[in-house]
Amino acid sequence: MSASKLVRPSVDFKDSFLAALEEHHKENRYLYCDIGKLSRDFDTFVKELRSARGYQHQPYQEWVEPVPETVTWLVKDTEYIGTVDIRHRLNWHLEKWGGHIHICIRPSMRSKGFGRKMLLKALPIANYLGIDKALLTINPRNKAAIRIVEASGAEFEDELPETGQFPAQRRYWIDCT
Repeated sequence: MSASKLVRPSVDFKDSFLAALEEHHKENRYLYCDIGKLSRDFDTFVKELRSARGYQHQPYQEWVEPVPETVTWLVKDTEYIGTVDIRHRLNWHLEKWGGHIHICIRPSMRSKGFGRKMLLKALPIANYLGIDKALLTINPRNKAAIRIVEASGAEFEDELPETGQFPAQRRYWIDCT
């Protein structure tokens, strides 16, 4: 067995990625991602993920300014474990509810230490993209993610209250240099 590593999205992980998406659907997450459509045209999906703007991973309103992002997948052997999105800069929305780095771990791989690995492996990439300090935002109820970012050296800035449109968020800054 090889060590886990961050790679650019690849069709080599199609079956494992789609299985992970099924796991997310069972949790009522990422339902806007159509498994059948992705299965039929996974090559185009991967091509979009590898583009400078990245794949629009969730439906945003027109007023949200898109930003460039680099999408990577944590894999081990032939298994897709999770995704790390690194936004090259922040817009006003990401300053509050998204941050520079977004991590998503497939449900069957949670609580196995991959969250911290993903974050620490993403920091040199963020630094390469010109980000000295990265903003991380976390739902205050996600105690596991809070433990991960705090154990990784991130500094707490504040907690934003829930609004009519957005959930509450804890905001942290982490050094990428």
